Amino acid sequence: QVQLVESGGGLVQAGGSLRLSCAASGRTFSSYTMGWFRQAPGKEREFVAATSRSGGSTSYQNSVKGRFTISRDNAKNTVYLQMNSLKPEDTAVYYCAADIDGRWFAPSRTGDYDYWGQGTQVTVSS
Repeated sequence: QVQLVESGGGLVQAGGSLRLSCAASGRTFSSYTMGWFRQAPGKEREFVAATSRSGGSTSYQNSVKGRFTISRDNAKNTVYLQMNSLKPEDTAVYYCAADIDGRWFAPSRTGDYDYWGQGTQVTVSS
């Protein structure tokens, strides 16, 4: 069983920045592919970014490329999402997720992941 706890959400003005964190339980965090998703009201959950076990490979949704950066610290069992140049359309609940298979194929579907956090709200005002 893997427990994921997100933090770092909040209210920010357009153009601002936030850094989300996701702390994972367990001793095998470094073997998981990790991802971030988001879900806006009335919309389906969508992929944001993913990182491989070592952090050496990453993938992003086109709309966040160049603005968001996913990273991880395996010593701290934590994955991060640095979000810059935020836009009102980035407003959503952000979730981190773990793929315990760990093989890197840039997973972007919700079904590719096995465990989910409870989410953290990000609100960007215009």
